[in-house]
Amino acid sequence: MEHKKGILLESGTNELEIVEFGIGKNKFGINVIKVKEIINPVPVIQVPHAHNNVEGIIELRGEVLPVVNVATALGFPPSEHPQQDKFIVAEFNKQKIVFHVHSVTQIHRISWDQIEKPSEMYQGPDSQIIGVIKLNGEMILLLDFEKIVVEINPETGINVQQVQKLGKRERSNKRLVVAEDSPLLRKLLHDTLKEAGFQYIEFFENGSDALNYLENIVQSGKNIVDEVQLVITDIEMPQMDGHHLTKRIKNNHELTKVPVVIFSSLITDDLRHKGQMVGADAQVSKPEIAELVLLIDKISL
Repeated sequence: MEHKKGILLESGTNELEIVEFGIGKNKFGINVIKVKEIINPVPVIQVPHAHNNVEGIIELRGEVLPVVNVATALGFPPSEHPQQDKFIVAEFNKQKIVFHVHSVTQIHRISWDQIEKPSEMYQGPDSQIIGVIKLNGEMILLLDFEKIVVEINPETGINVQQVQKLGKRERSNKRLVVAEDSPLLRKLLHDTLKEAGFQYIEFFENGSDALNYLENIVQSGKNIVDEVQLVITDIEMPQMDGHHLTKRIKNNHELTKVPVVIFSSLITDDLRHKGQMVGADAQVSKPEIAELVLLIDKISL
């Protein structure tokens, strides 16, 4: 995965690189930034009473890592050619996980605005698809790996108990804008931020919609700092990612005063500099919702 180093040095371009992999006859994608390495399968130790989607565990350079069978998680049949299977070693949400896939083909560099939001006609509440990429006459489905992991272990996700541990909180009149593409995470953020006392929250499915909302406030003649006291954004979103959204806000002299917090599974030591380069006021790794709440208290207008 040496190829990904180039894009790690860039920020705010609204581009990403995806690793294309196969499950059966379908093609899927995972953000290169999540991928540590791709290896041939090694023997997996089964764990009694593990989740159905977890094959077991492996040892990799001294670390014990869970192996998630992506075909099982998606409801697809097993590999027809297991000798060609691959293990994708990924890291996000401060954890490493191995994803068992049927093949890995190539890396594509694309713009987030090439990724279409899945239609509600075929995306049910249990769907793990966050985007559709049309490329060279074919379609690549971008998977929501965070949701796949949370379904296996809900404790790795955002939960209201983290906020409740902060103790009793007063109701807040601060107005927040949140850009988050995952329906599951939007609901979790809604519930936890409401529990934390924030009553006025505008949610958007991508950075483009959030930016349009902010720009419309300015164009209407209203004072932006009266209408929005903080922006919270994910990084991975169709149409416009969180880094590009942050860059656009901070480069706009009417919007630059509004604090921006990046709240993403991709906040790692290697990638934190990307948020700093686009001017983010703070960065918090999912699922640390309590840390996010304390930051809102501290830096919002």
